[in-house]
Amino acid sequence: MVHPRTKAAIDDARDGLARLATASPAARRVMARAGAELERAARVGEVVGEARAQTGTGPASLYGGAYFGEGRDPSGDRQGRSGYATYDRISSNADIAAYLLWRNFRVHRSLDVGCARGFLVEALRELGVDAHGCDVSAYAVAHAAPGALGYVRLGDPSRGLPYDDGAFELVTALEILEHLPPDRVPAAVAELRRVCGGILYATIPSFGHNASGPDGHFEGKIRPERLGHYQRLGDAFPGPVPLEDLAVDADGQPIEGHLTIASYGWWTDRFAEAGLDRWADVERRLYADVAAVELDRYWNMYVLAVPGASLELATPRTPGRTLPELGLVHPLFEHAAAEARATR
Repeated sequence: MVHPRTKAAIDDARDGLARLATASPAARRVMARAGAELERAARVGEVVGEARAQTGTGPASLYGGAYFGEGRDPSGDRQGRSGYATYDRISSNADIAAYLLWRNFRVHRSLDVGCARGFLVEALRELGVDAHGCDVSAYAVAHAAPGALGYVRLGDPSRGLPYDDGAFELVTALEILEHLPPDRVPAAVAELRRVCGGILYATIPSFGHNASGPDGHFEGKIRPERLGHYQRLGDAFPGPVPLEDLAVDADGQPIEGHLTIASYGWWTDRFAEAGLDRWADVERRLYADVAAVELDRYWNMYVLAVPGASLELATPRTPGRTLPELGLVHPLFEHAAAEARATR
């Protein structure tokens, strides 16, 4: 809710603009623009105020300031603890993800579920997409990136998202679903399907055979003493891995908060149960885009579509050019380019 003093100030400003509007058509245009900005400022204040009021309470407090680097060693040494030493637009690879999505999906409106501080929302908006985001972390929403302010809000896919059915042509869920326990995954996937009007793009740490890119692996996901057991099981084991066998951090908690570690096949089945079709051919295109910086080994990608979704939504922009040639600037690609020049 907007603070009473803020509302009073907005009302006073509107009254002043209304008086100006009688002067000329130009003044009316100024009033319209200013009024829109006032409405946006009110929304920003409302969302940030709500998020700050909830910071540190409930399950979402697991993803508070410390998880996103607050009060931690910025040198990069996380001392074996989950979360980030620093969390910003570069370390989150938001620009790479934004260019990947913008190049491969021709959509006007998107939703990033589990958006954290909204770096992907900010980057997509800079590329002309009407991007929005939501996250379970009150801390993250209250500290949203400048370009995401007013476009991110609190939301938990396993309990219901504050959006209409099919409201977004593109819904993204990057490294999110594995943070839920297995019994809550179906509800979350169904909710992603509900708000999706076209394509769902997800990245999920997965193991086993991948139909479109590099296979997944168990390393880093399983307790070291149990790794051999699961490697011997191979593709016969779909997952999820029992909680007691998951890798843990220095505090004894599941590493990075990952609670559902399963195979590509298991996740594909969960999407199918929600009525989503996997587009492996499109996934192959995305893997090719990030192979130059070896993210294809780490971004376990899924491209899903609602029934009847048009293939035109997945028509790539200038497929003959690389992401940097399309304008992406990022240290990973700059380093890869420098290494390539050095070997010539």
